[in-house]
Amino acid sequence: MAVEIERKYLVKRNAYKSLAKPVPIRQGYISADIYRIVRVRIAGERAWIGIKSLVTNLERLEFEYEIPPGDAEMILSKVCPHPIIEKYRYALDVGGDHWIVDEFLGENRGLVVAEIELESPEQNIHLPDWVGEEVSNDPRYLNANLAVHPYSRWRDRQDS
Repeated sequence: MAVEIERKYLVKRNAYKSLAKPVPIRQGYISADIYRIVRVRIAGERAWIGIKSLVTNLERLEFEYEIPPGDAEMILSKVCPHPIIEKYRYALDVGGDHWIVDEFLGENRGLVVAEIELESPEQNIHLPDWVGEEVSNDPRYLNANLAVHPYSRWRDRQDS
């Protein structure tokens, strides 16, 4: 069993772009209940099905399995409700920490979120200067919620 411990932050500057090349990602949700998430993701030329279950705001059980890209395309187009999540993902190593920055497209355009996976919820981390407000405890920023309630429809958006 894999436990994912993750903290999320809004990104306030695009300095991350010079640190990695973006990978296009499309993902959809078979189940978008924040307590039981089943998603299909295509990243570049590869695809996965993932299952997540909420433990705490920072911790989730996570299982992920590679599947044929053609199957993932069919699931995204025929099984998953739309809109699907579209984004560019940047994988960065900064100060010994591994960060993921997701720059959302489509109905979530304008939202940029940085994530860091931790060994424990209490782990100390150094925040790069382009990292802003923490949103780990705000469920609106979960990708499963963004698929149902896209950022473009929020009244209190950060970029408004």
